[in-house]
Amino acid sequence: MSAENGTLGAAPIPSELQSLHEIIQKAHQILPKEKWDSLTGGAETETTLKRNRLAIDSIAFEPRVLRDVSTIDLSAEYFGRKLRMPVFLAPTGPLNLFDSGGGATVVSAAQAFDIGHMLSSGCTPLETVAEAAPSALRMAQLYVRGDDGFVHDYIGRTLACGCAAICLTVDSAVLARRDRDIANRHRIAGLGKWSGQAYQAGLDWRTVKLIKDTYEIPLVLQGIVSPEDARLAVDHGVDWIYVSNHGGRQLDHGRGTVDVLPEIIDAVARQTKVMVDGGFCRGSDIIKALAIGADLVGLGRMQCYALAAGGKAAITRMLELMEDEMLRSMALLGVSTIGKLDRSYLRPAVSVTIPSALSAFPLIELSRDS
Repeated sequence: MSAENGTLGAAPIPSELQSLHEIIQKAHQILPKEKWDSLTGGAETETTLKRNRLAIDSIAFEPRVLRDVSTIDLSAEYFGRKLRMPVFLAPTGPLNLFDSGGGATVVSAAQAFDIGHMLSSGCTPLETVAEAAPSALRMAQLYVRGDDGFVHDYIGRTLACGCAAICLTVDSAVLARRDRDIANRHRIAGLGKWSGQAYQAGLDWRTVKLIKDTYEIPLVLQGIVSPEDARLAVDHGVDWIYVSNHGGRQLDHGRGTVDVLPEIIDAVARQTKVMVDGGFCRGSDIIKALAIGADLVGLGRMQCYALAAGGKAAITRMLELMEDEMLRSMALLGVSTIGKLDRSYLRPAVSVTIPSALSAFPLIELSRDS
């Protein structure tokens, strides 16, 4: 398949990494145990993390046949930009755990591939990322660590750096206990220097109103998993609802994001756009979310695996493989454009895999060289 026009049968781009399994396996070989466990782990019993995968795997496709799928278009337009596919690299803490370039390396891959990137405020500085990829679709995520002046300063920097949206994270009043990190006595670099957690704990709808009343930049709320909160967000003029449970790394025993996604979409009734993350590891996973009605799908752990496996080149290769899987899923479903996907192509089904952060990769062999 060609990445340029989605035509079936074109030669694949050569690479030593021929499948997503190989990217995961290479990352595992490179990363020390404490970083690997931190990346693949979740909060407490990791039930929410597992339910993210279970929700995705509990949906089956119902394909249609005898439809012209000789050319498939994965592109979508958001934030005034045409994206190669409706995917973004989700905000993920200190990316320099996996590559010294951190967010600058990741955003350069997003720019090269014409997809979106959202930078965590706990990662590389906004200015460094803007310099690394000035023409990328860049969005900025915000953890509130101070008073209103702090919020205004960060959004001011966001605007100065040419970001397309500001994302307020609302599911992190406190940081969850992550037992893998505790067992490894692993303290994530950068988290220790964060002060002002009480400000994040004190967030309420007043801050949402403050941002909407003061700035014209599109506002995203990350961490919405309740239809009632989604309706409140619409009432406050929020531009994008970001359905997320922090990859299962915050509240344990939550629902999978794909499980709650249709309820959120129905609740907002297309009055706002919806993005989602939470366990998306394969091209078919992304197609399921888009068929449910999501506008953009975020990749969190996948960008970290690829970043660890080989920096910008490996992230680009991961996206090529994801794109290839999406094109093949679309062709076999009988759908030629993203806009034609809907829930009629989906059916509930019994999952045949035991859910985990790595259950999408059954062929992986996680042995380390001695």
